[in-house]
Parts: sequence; structure tokens; C-alpha cells
Amino acid sequence: MQRILISLMLLPILLSCGQGKKQASAEASDKALPNIVLIIGDDHGYPYFGFMGADYVKTPAMDKLANSGTLFAHSYVPTNHCAPSLQTLLTGTLPIQYSQQVQQLKEKTKAERDYENLSADEQKEIDREFRFLAMQHFETLPRILSKHGYVSWQGGKWWEFNYHNGGFDSGMTKGWKPEQEVGDDFFHILMGGEGTELIRKTMQPFYDFVDANASKPKFMWFAPELPHYPLDAPQEYYDMYKDKKMTESAKRYYANCTWFDDGIKDMMKYLKEKGEFDNTLFVYVNDNGWEQAPDQEFRHDSLRWHNGGDKGKLSMYDMSFRTPVIFSWKENIEAGVVKNDLFHSADIPATILDLIGVDVPEEYYGISQKTVIEGKASDLRTEIIGNIDQVRWEGDMMGRNLEGYWIRTRNWFFNWDATTGEKLLFDMNKDPNNDFNLADKNPKLVAEFTTKIETWKKQMGR
Repeated sequence: MQRILISLMLLPILLSCGQGKKQASAEASDKALPNIVLIIGDDHGYPYFGFMGADYVKTPAMDKLANSGTLFAHSYVPTNHCAPSLQTLLTGTLPIQYSQQVQQLKEKTKAERDYENLSADEQKEIDREFRFLAMQHFETLPRILSKHGYVSWQGGKWWEFNYHNGGFDSGMTKGWKPEQEVGDDFFHILMGGEGTELIRKTMQPFYDFVDANASKPKFMWFAPELPHYPLDAPQEYYDMYKDKKMTESAKRYYANCTWFDDGIKDMMKYLKEKGEFDNTLFVYVNDNGWEQAPDQEFRHDSLRWHNGGDKGKLSMYDMSFRTPVIFSWKENIEAGVVKNDLFHSADIPATILDLIGVDVPEEYYGISQKTVIEGKASDLRTEIIGNIDQVRWEGDMMGRNLEGYWIRTRNWFFNWDATTGEKLLFDMNKDPNNDFNLADKNPKLVAEFTTKIETWKKQMGR
């Protein structure tokens, strides 16, 4: 296939499909392509699953899913909040790469359209395109899969205006009119609008998509706004926790976790009823971390009631980035396997493509972990490095801007607030909760990790 090339200065190309790339392998051609369901938890902290050891949280469907395939128990998303993490799952690139590529495309478009000589309305339209509609310019996972006969559906959290922009054939998020971009309701519209009704109000769009495409391989983006705030699970879920010895905010958060889990159960039940379950590849990941231990109470603290504890979402601690990742495909992926290998969520699209016999695009930052799933390799990643541009702040629910970096190795978690200069180091074997900063006691390690991050920054064009 002819490569489509957009010449950009800093990073590899966006819309290229690669000469001879993404051709189905002989192995994949011997059997029907599987359905793919990418399940994304929204603000679901990594500890709060039964299969991760939290016997105080009821997650039977997710426990069953984890036990039916390979669980990567030490996986990481690239940043501490949702929209950039979701972009990584669609493009196989890091948030820092994605934002640079969007800016490059914007500058190229402005030059081609003689931006300075356009009317104010025309300039506004270009600015709006690259603020809300940039995903349309990327060779997303659904667009790659469509070349191999897949039809795709979006449901749940979605920041990319509408499902078309991500390359989906159908979906729940329909977009909005420019006049809706003001007012208190816009944030909810921006993060998915009708898409956020998945599980919370309805499962019917998912059922309808499955029914309408019974004879085709399907890719389904299943990203309900759960256990995300508001913590308003129906009474039946709250009742499971109301008499437990835990705080009220813990009861309500865990009730939302179980509500999410019940939706996963219903989704899988429907696929079984339709004879679609056995040949479906299920993948699970969180969008970012969350902190809500059984003894923590946040109901009377607005910032933490909406964002969890200080080491979760919008923080620079390990818990903000860590997630379980699950791959399950009956008779194709061994059940009951737990891997302690470091896994980056950018590896998910690469691994999905490799598992179904489609070559991984050369421009992906993510790598396929198929050989690890098959037990043929281990430790493909010895470290994971990321950056953040937002952090928790008492002055604003949405946080404040900063330049921050972090690195996770087998034994250590290090973060660096480049805005203030603060550096923290934690021993992940003895202190997974990051309670004891060991930076002053380990200056050589701090220097080593700082150098690694500086090298990574140069590689990322920063």
C-alpha cells in the first residue's frame, strides 16, 4: 500500500500506514479474526479490584476476566489524567508526542491557508479544529483495523468531539454545536456527552451494534464513566457496603466500582448469548490512578471527593499512573497467568495488532508484548518514563500547570517537579504507597534517574 506521508520536523508521520505494513499474517488468516473489546476504567485505582488483592471491593466479573487470561500487574499509563491517556490508546504514541504532532499539523495548516490574512472567523475555525478535532488527522487503531475488515464502535468517555474523529464507524458521542462551548454543561459534553451514559443509563447502543454486525469482526471501545465521580451508584450497589467498617466515601467509591463491574458482566453475558464471546479478545486498562483506602474519608473535602486522595489522580506518585492490564482470548491466551513485567499502556494497541496478525506501525512508541503473553520473552521494558503538565492543587479542582517527570524501574519510583526542582525517590519493594522519600539517602540514584529523564526529554524534542 502506498505510504501517505506528511513531512513534519520533529516526529514520525501521523497518517502513514507503512509500505507493506499491517498485512494479516498467515497464522491469522487460518481463523476468523476475533472481536476486540477494549475496556477502560475511568478513575479506577489499581488496588481496588478483588484480583489485585482488595477483598473488600466486590468485582466478580473483573476477577473472572483477569483469571481467564494474562494479567500485567505492574502496568502504567503515561500521565495522571484521562484525555492524554486515552489518546495514547488510539494512536500508540505518548501524550508529549501527540501534542507536538497536533501543533505541527496546526502550523502547517496555518501556513497553507495563509492564516494571518484570513478573517477572524476563519482563524477561529482553524484554532477550533486543532483544539477539538485533531484526532481526525491521525491513523488511529480503528482506522488501521478497518483496513482488515473490522467495523468499530465507541461508547463511554471520549474527548475527541465525536466518534467519527477517532475513525469509528458508529458510537455514542455525537459532538456539539459551537454555541454549546460555553456554560456549566460544556465540560460534560466535552468529555463524551451521551457516551458517558454507557452503563450509567443504558447498554442498548452496545447491544444494537453487536446485533447489526453479527457477521463482521468488531472493535468496541467500552469506556464507561465509572467509577468516576459522581459517586452515585444505585442503592443495590451501595447496600453491598453500607454495613462494612469503612468510611462513607469509601463505601460510595467501591459501590461505583461494583456498578462498573456489573456492566462488564452484562456486556460479556450479551456476547455469550449471541455466540460472540469465545472469539473475542478482551483488553482492560485504567485511564489514570485513584486513591481511596477503606479508612480515608473525603466527603467533606470537595477537592478529594472529586479527585480521590493526594497520591492518586493528578498527583506525581506511583498510584497516579499504575493500572492493571488484562489480555483475555479464549483458547488463544493462557488463563490464570500473572506477569510482573513492566507494561506501558502505549503497548496495548501494538499488542492488539500483533495478536491478530497485523504488523505494528513503525511510528508507534508502544511495542508489542505478544511474546511476553506467550511466555517466550520477559522484561521487554526495564523502565517507564513519563511526563505530566498538570498536578493537584488546592486552588482549583482541575489542578495547576507544571513541568514534571517520573520514572519507574523494577525497584524504584522517582519523580521530578522541574518547576520547583523537588525530587522524590521511593523504594517500590518496601514502600509501594510512596510514604518515605529516600532521595537524600541515594544521591547517585537521583542523579542517574535525572540523567535518564534529561536524555528522554531530548528524544521527545523537549
